[in-house]
Formats: sequence, structure tokens, C-alpha cells
Amino acid sequence: MPLHTWLMFITTMFFVSATPGPNMLLAMTHGIHYGVRRTLMTCFGLMSALGLLMLASVAGLGAVLATSEVLFSAIKYAGAVYLVYLGVKTWRSPPQPVAELREDAAGQHGPWALYRRGFLVAMSNPKALIFFAALFPQFMDTHQPQGPQLAILALSFFVIESSWQLTYASSGAKLAGWMNSARRLKLVNRFSGGAFVGAGVLLTSLSRQ
Repeated sequence: MPLHTWLMFITTMFFVSATPGPNMLLAMTHGIHYGVRRTLMTCFGLMSALGLLMLASVAGLGAVLATSEVLFSAIKYAGAVYLVYLGVKTWRSPPQPVAELREDAAGQHGPWALYRRGFLVAMSNPKALIFFAALFPQFMDTHQPQGPQLAILALSFFVIESSWQLTYASSGAKLAGWMNSARRLKLVNRFSGGAFVGAGVLLTSLSRQ
């Protein structure tokens, strides 16, 4: 893979990953509530799901989704339902003080709960499969071995994506000091919940193209 091709790829991914979406919203929200260190589990969940989606795309599922309206719709609506559920749950969450949330490391605030939430949010978008299937080949030389090129692109993607997730989480953690009143915490829950519901509704309008 020529150097200029790789530079084009990382530039493209830098701006694609920077765009706010459900993954970055979750990283920021968890950064506010749990701090950066505990939000690492959320990021691990997000990246695990993206890794699985990438593998599925390489295995050909992305191409299948691009041609199967039924399968695409099934995955799309399942993801939309989860995002709406998460949004309603966040909207209705009581404004629990940030300090208490950061000390509560069990149950729905435990590391595996945060990991699971990240995993499910990232898995909710079937368009990611088609995205990987459509984007990666544009930067690969068909006359060279595919494996090493795919490994370079995948590693570059993971570094860029995880860096942006941590950036959003860190930004959220810095905002936590401002969240010193029940009113402000309630506003954050309402904003985050509304954004997840909106993302779920928008997901239903996605097409395979």
C-alpha cells in the first residue's frame, strides 16, 4: 500500500470518526457520569462491537446486507429499538449526583454493564457493515497481498476511533464539575436520552445505499 493511500485513509477516518453519533454520545455521557477510567470499559465495548462488525464485513456479511432488504431491515429495526430503549431509560433516570455514580461500581453501573452498553450501541447500526465493506477496498491495492493491507487499515481505524472515543469521554469528564445540581444533571439526562431516541428514529430511515 503506497504511503499516500494510507495517509488518505487516515485523513478520511479522522473526520468520519470525529463526527458525533451514538458511539461518541455514549462515550461523552459515560465520561460525565463515571469519569474517563471507568468509561474505558464502555470504549472497550464499542471497539469490540466494531471489531466484530469489521470481521463480519470481511467475511462477506456486508455484501449480503447490501443486497438483502429483509436482513438489513431486521438488523436495522432491532438496533433502533435498542437505541430508543436506551434513550427512554436515560431520559427517565433520576439526577443522581456524579460523585455517587463514580463510587457506585456495581449493578447497572458496574464495568460489565458499561461494556455491554457500549457493545450494544455500536452493534445497533447495520450500516457499519456496509461502510466497512465499501470503504476498505477503495484503499487497497488489488495487485498486492490483501491480508497485510487489511491489517494496516484495521489497526489505523482502531487507533483513530478509540482516540476520538477517549477525547469525547475526557470532554465529558471535564464537564462533570459543572454538573453540581440536580437541575443540570436532569438536563444532561434529557439531552442524552432525547439524542439516543432521535438516533433510533433516524436509524429506521436508513437505506442500504
